[in-house]
Amino acid sequence: QVQLVESGGGLVQPGGSLRLSCEASGFTFSNYAMSWYRQAPGNQRELVAIIYFGGDTNYADSVKGRFTISRDNAKRTVYLQMNSLKTEDTAVYYCGAQWIKNVYWGQGTQVTVSS
Repeated sequence: QVQLVESGGGLVQPGGSLRLSCEASGFTFSNYAMSWYRQAPGNQRELVAIIYFGGDTNYADSVKGRFTISRDNAKRTVYLQMNSLKTEDTAVYYCGAQWIKNVYWGQGTQVTVSS
């Protein structure tokens, strides 16, 4: 059974930091590109960051220099370190896994940036 379980969301003040984690099970983690998406109310889900099986990464322009995606294949976990958070980063953050036509999603974790 495929599972992606996110954790680490919460309420943080502008300028603060959070680290999201996504633990995977039920598939060959090391083969998959792992990503973080987010969806704010009224908006479409958007790609935040992606890390490929070889370690290459890509980021949305809005988070470059502030967010870092990483993966630990031994722990079957992908991380998103978020620094210098802004109110516009408020959204539900989803972990995604993709390999060829296989796409899996986590249930999401809420990140709220507010003073």
